[in-house]
Amino acid sequence: MTTENNTSTKPFRLYDLRVTVAKIEGRSVCGLQVGDYFELTHSSQIRIPDGKHFCLYALGAVLPLLPAKQRALSEHDWMATDSLIACPDPEERLIMKVERLDPRNLEHDDLT
Repeated sequence: MTTENNTSTKPFRLYDLRVTVAKIEGRSVCGLQVGDYFELTHSSQIRIPDGKHFCLYALGAVLPLLPAKQRALSEHDWMATDSLIACPDPEERLIMKVERLDPRNLEHDDLT
């Protein structure tokens, strides 16, 4: 069965993700601490724990990589094996780690 745009209505899987501050080798200018995190769920929803924040610039550094990390990849693809991302602020030298959580079944028509 297909939709009007000729796209499949079969479910597909994306992983929910957690991005955690793994280490800070410099000075935390933005106020993040090791262990702070956000989660990407339901394909596009960012969840930050109550009372916490996540730096806009650190978020901007990791955002372009998240769609690929949500998908099943070849075990030989560097996106499947590399999980550390650096914040662009040279004063902080903040390193984030992207981890897959549970896979989620989604449907094309629910997202576009």
